[in-house]
Amino acid sequence: MKHERTAVLLMGYGTPRTRADILPYYTDIRRGNPPTTQQLAELTARYEAIGGISPLAQRTEAQRSALQSALDHAAPGCYHVALGMKHADPFIEQSVDELASAGFARIVGLVLAPHYSAFSVGQYLDRLAVAAAPHGIAVSEIKSWATEPAFVEFIGSDLRARLSTMPDETRVLFTAHSLPQRILASDDPYPSQLQATAECVAAAAAIDNWGLAWQSAGRTAEPWLGPDILQVIDELGADGHTRGVLVSAVGFVADHLEVLYDLDIEACERAGSHGLAFARTTCVNDDAAVMRALADRVIGAQ
Repeated sequence: MKHERTAVLLMGYGTPRTRADILPYYTDIRRGNPPTTQQLAELTARYEAIGGISPLAQRTEAQRSALQSALDHAAPGCYHVALGMKHADPFIEQSVDELASAGFARIVGLVLAPHYSAFSVGQYLDRLAVAAAPHGIAVSEIKSWATEPAFVEFIGSDLRARLSTMPDETRVLFTAHSLPQRILASDDPYPSQLQATAECVAAAAAIDNWGLAWQSAGRTAEPWLGPDILQVIDELGADGHTRGVLVSAVGFVADHLEVLYDLDIEACERAGSHGLAFARTTCVNDDAAVMRALADRVIGAQ
């Protein structure tokens, strides 16, 4: 029997929940190729540095719950929100099969990343479509929310508050996860969407001393989008007038390894080595206003 309600598949990258999960998680990221002993030790050490394991699983569940609450308030009884992960349980395909078994005939796909790239968000949506097709499930997609006003206001408000505690000569850097440079050959919108987010937040916060940087590039031989955040910090440290760096990781919407380690530890230490003050804007996590805005987008995707 087909379900009258619409399912929402809230998709994310996934994360190990325990130390024992790190190896299978890393192996899945590497397309089934297990990491070397050294690679596994390095990743495990990064998790140890942020407390033993990432809080991302809990953050993602909190986002799911907040989105469900927002949809229940806006359209009672009409939506059911489930999680689907790219590299960890519950995998996207597993979740779609469960939704099909429960009788859902429609799914709205929403990725927990604001900026669209065929190499990132596009892969999540493609996996959803492929998994749904054998079940005859209709799929609607939310591809991007890079300039969602509630998202822009959340970041802009926090940015203004943090700037008030920083030196006058502080540079704001907006960052997102780097991707291989080959995306540029296909006119992928990812870089321009990061630019659009930065411009909207800068306008909302009334700032003009800002720039873009990329972070957390993969450890592969091919070139990745740059400049890297650490390179930019080095340049700011040598320019003779910058006194602080405020990073706004607008490409990420939850606290996890790439924020808590790559920025809060690695980038902070690099800034400190140059005598620069360092701060970071807060991640969205399960902010109620942003989740309400995403709920409105889900409803509008029908």
